[in-house]
Amino acid sequence: MHIGIAGNIGSGKTTLTTMLAQHYGWTPKFESVSYNPYLEDYYKDIARWSFNLEVYFLAERFQDILDIAKSSDVIIQDRTIMEGVYIFVANNYAMGNLSRRDFDTYMHLFKEMMSTVKNPDLLIYLKCSVPHLVSQIQSRGRDYEQGMSIEYLQGLNERYEQWIASYPGRLLTIDADNLDFQHHPEDFSVITDKLDAELYGLFNDNQ
Repeated sequence: MHIGIAGNIGSGKTTLTTMLAQHYGWTPKFESVSYNPYLEDYYKDIARWSFNLEVYFLAERFQDILDIAKSSDVIIQDRTIMEGVYIFVANNYAMGNLSRRDFDTYMHLFKEMMSTVKNPDLLIYLKCSVPHLVSQIQSRGRDYEQGMSIEYLQGLNERYEQWIASYPGRLLTIDADNLDFQHHPEDFSVITDKLDAELYGLFNDNQ
C-alpha cells in the first residue's frame, strides 16, 4: 500500500510521516530536502534555479514511485510527485520563474513518467492557513526558508486547495491549524483515529 502525505511548506509533512511510520510500523519515504544540490541556490534566485530544482525533484519522486511499486511494505511518502507538478511547477510558471520553453519541456517529461505511475492508495492532506505555515517555518529555523514571502506561500496554498478540490483518488483531509501532533499525543490521536477509520473502518460517520 502507498500512502502519500500532501501539504504546503511548513505544514508538518515530514514530522507526520515519521510519526505515522513509527506508530504503524510502516516504511517512510522522505522528500529530498537536506541534500538537494539546488535548494539553497533556489531560494536565493528562484527564477534562475526553478527549472533545475523542479527537474531534480521530479527525478527523485519518480524513482521513489518506482521503488514503492516494487515493495510489499506499506509505504508512507512525504510529498507526492503530483504536488511537484500541480503546485510548485505551476506556481513558478505563473509567477514567471519558469519560461514557457522550460515549462513545456518539464511537462513533456512528466507526462511520459505518468504513463507508468498511479495515484497513492490514500492521500492525506494537511490543510493549513498561511499564518500557521509562517509560524511553523520560523520555528524550525531553516536559513534558506526565512526569506520566503507571504505572497509565495499564499500562492502555493491556493493551488493546493484547487488541486485537492478536484483530486480523483482516495483522500483524507486533516485541518492542521489547531493540532500540535508533534508535541501533544491527544492531537496525534485525532489523526490516527481518522486514519484508522479510513483504512480499517473502525468508526463510522455517525460517531
